[in-house]
Amino acid sequence: MSGQWNISRRALLRTAAITAVTGTGTLRAAGPALAGPPPAPPAPLDPSARFELTAPGQELFGNRPLHDATVPQSLAFDNDNEHVYVVQLMAGGKQLPGEPAPVSGAVRSYQGDLCLTRLDLAGHELGHMYLKGFGHGVQIGAEPLGDSAFLWTEVNSVADDGTNGWGTRIARFRFTDGAVLTPDSPEVRRMQLIAGADRTTCGVDPAFGRLVMRYRLNGAFRYGLYDLADVRRNRFVPLADVAQPALSYSFQGYTSYGDRLYLLEGSSYGSGGSTPGIGNTYLTCVDWTTSVVLDRQLVTDAQSLPFREPEGLAIQLPDVTRPDLPRLAFAFASGVVGARTTSVWYKDLLV
Repeated sequence: MSGQWNISRRALLRTAAITAVTGTGTLRAAGPALAGPPPAPPAPLDPSARFELTAPGQELFGNRPLHDATVPQSLAFDNDNEHVYVVQLMAGGKQLPGEPAPVSGAVRSYQGDLCLTRLDLAGHELGHMYLKGFGHGVQIGAEPLGDSAFLWTEVNSVADDGTNGWGTRIARFRFTDGAVLTPDSPEVRRMQLIAGADRTTCGVDPAFGRLVMRYRLNGAFRYGLYDLADVRRNRFVPLADVAQPALSYSFQGYTSYGDRLYLLEGSSYGSGGSTPGIGNTYLTCVDWTTSVVLDRQLVTDAQSLPFREPEGLAIQLPDVTRPDLPRLAFAFASGVVGARTTSVWYKDLLV
């Protein structure tokens, strides 16, 4: 599996040489979780190209509003249907069905209530969902199926810091415009891949058909890489597992392409050591097999944004028949307080 492209159904229709990824909405109980950090894989992953992090980025879209006006947290691509999914904390003052009164933003954050927006590739809204009690939105993944997608997210939010809710499991559910889900909704399938882990989030490598999970165990953050089809079948055997390297600034997202793990860090201008006009947004590349940091570079794209906070990292396949030509997409929160927007950039030079 580690050396074979694994992408979408549309790709199968376009070229018979590429294996399709499909999924079902069947709800099943999660299989047994691993106790403690998983062992190293029996063999290294097949080598793949990596992104040249010093290359200038290009803008996919800029300053687009989401369904709620809060800061975006992360993004994912449905490459089959040319959709972008962006998740954010719910805005304060909203009252959803079944709630007796409007709920403040602080309570939404404590509960882990999220808003999920679906956009086209120009950044125009196509739909939304609300996810109550899911987490902070640190990372999401998309798995296309037909004309829609299943989303992979955190779930079972716990406010272990007394302020913000964070996921303790991962979840899979189909996007349904206008729906409001809770962890107990029948549409939500929940899984625990590693016993004792918390702060669990996940994303998808659409080129290789893999799920990447960030989790905290015994106070330390780690990343696990899994075959996506195996996880759907409740087989939670990692292809790789590495410790998070030391970061200098606020963690803001992650993704995986082949045998490389990519991390995003930084903060908005004027906070956390971020100099206006320059910033402290960094991209880091880690080898999945050796856990060695291969590269770490300052991101100089979108420096003209008045408000520029890095928020989210994902792999885009602009042509699903060419999984060897990916984009490393990263987002910035922009706009003003009370009317935040999102700007998405990407790098596509490989080495």
